Amino acid sequence: MPADAEVLVVNGPTASGKTALAVELALRLDGEVVSADSMQIYRRMDIGTAKPTEEEKKGVPHHMLDVADPEEDFSVSRYVELASACVDDILARGKLPIVAGGTGLYIDSLLSGRTFATRAEDPALRQRLEQQYREQGGEAMLAELALHDPESAARLHPNDAKRIVRALEVFLSTGRTISEHNAWTKTLPPRYRARTVTLAFRNRADMWERIDRRVDGMMEQGLVEEVRALLESGVPARCTAMQAIGYKEMAAALRGDGDVERAADEIRLRSRQYAKRQLSWFRRNPEALWILWEADPDFSGAVLRSTDFYRNGAL
Repeated sequence: MPADAEVLVVNGPTASGKTALAVELALRLDGEVVSADSMQIYRRMDIGTAKPTEEEKKGVPHHMLDVADPEEDFSVSRYVELASACVDDILARGKLPIVAGGTGLYIDSLLSGRTFATRAEDPALRQRLEQQYREQGGEAMLAELALHDPESAARLHPNDAKRIVRALEVFLSTGRTISEHNAWTKTLPPRYRARTVTLAFRNRADMWERIDRRVDGMMEQGLVEEVRALLESGVPARCTAMQAIGYKEMAAALRGDGDVERAADEIRLRSRQYAKRQLSWFRRNPEALWILWEADPDFSGAVLRSTDFYRNGAL
């Protein structure tokens, strides 16, 4: 793919209207949407992830939805691999890829073309390292890691079993440390050029209200039943997918005292906290066009501004 391949990005915090704007821009600019939502990748998780319905898609092709089962441990590297194939295919067909979502790490990794240190293909290696961690503890494992990758060992906490095992796994399977690999990838030019539109609310109270209304809608649409069905089908409550906001809180309620209304209140709180973190991430891009909604978002105006920005804005 040519180095000047260009995409349009629509990002913003949860419940800010990213999907709706991306669809309208795709209709106007002959584009297709590539989701950048770390939870909409999972099948059978529709209500709690606010996955767009066929009606909401308005006939626009959407990619990177329903590409994994909830039981899978889906990684950023796998997202980049699959999403970049989608983007390249869209570009090859002469259409505009519109990357839309709120997972900043996914978006940045896709645009940069960042590669990730290869995981070991032998499951026995990871199982052995995990067993070693359980038997020896974090301090001992960090000491072993320090022999090979002192930089990673210095920034990891002994309780961070997943990253300690991961760092050792990478070194033992590739002969290179994660630190070396990350330093190398930072020297590479970005895979795609991007014009980014970031959505937010001018007044935070309006964003909170929007989030509350979304959670209310999820409850009415059957979030409780969706989570119950996942648990009853054998999806582990501890797996990555079930740690998503909405699923974690509701699963805890269903496996505990059954107070789903209290779980809904917790979902509202966690969603607000997540929205703050998303905004902090997106503020790091000084070249983005920010569209600040009033209480009632003006989508027609946003389409016009975004279209002009895409066609005429300076990168």
